[in-house]
Amino acid sequence: MVREFLYRGKTIEELKNIDIREFAKYLKSRDRRYLLRQSSHIQKFLSKCKEKEKIGKKIKTHDRKMIIVPEMVGLTIHIHNGKEFVAIKIIPEMLGRKLGEFSMTRKKVEHSAPGIGATRSSAALSVK
Repeated sequence: MVREFLYRGKTIEELKNIDIREFAKYLKSRDRRYLLRQSSHIQKFLSKCKEKEKIGKKIKTHDRKMIIVPEMVGLTIHIHNGKEFVAIKIIPEMLGRKLGEFSMTRKKVEHSAPGIGATRSSAALSVK
């Protein structure tokens, strides 16, 4: 039995039918203020997304602080992490979060074996 996803008591279909400014009422205060101030910017981004999706182009953005709204669910957005664009498929559980949270800017540090001269015992070994 698959559970239906609810965001603050609303289904995805109900959220997709409401305006971005109405969706802001379900967010926390900082995100709500950002969404209300930048609603026109987000509307422009969504209209560009729909155009690019029809053509079949990749949707790319550098705007990591943009909040994920219900109209973005199902899209694959390429988010810049400082070096490259990382493809992220938007799912309902991401609603209300920022795009940058899903495109990490730093890699995990992985160290290999120490080189010659790194320890006192390896300094005595010949280089051959």
